[in-house]
Amino acid sequence: MNFLNIQPISYLKTNTSDVVKQVLETHDPVAITVNGRVQAVVQDAVSYQKTQDQLAMLRILALGRKQIEEGKVIDHDDVVALLEAEDDEN
Repeated sequence: MNFLNIQPISYLKTNTSDVVKQVLETHDPVAITVNGRVQAVVQDAVSYQKTQDQLAMLRILALGRKQIEEGKVIDHDDVVALLEAEDDEN
């Protein structure tokens, strides 16, 4: 992991509001170390949600690729026909 800003936990303890202000302004995470090793990351909520959304999209794409490889696909014309049949029923 490469972090631009790494701080010891003692810094976080004494400067919590400054760390929060920094991540809110820069949107860059702050890595927190314990005994010299990164143990946690402080990140603003917007960046965190963006990351979670990107991971969700990657999971969907991976699932789609797997379904294509397994032949679990429906031809476009068949999908249109199914939708039209459903519309006709309603």
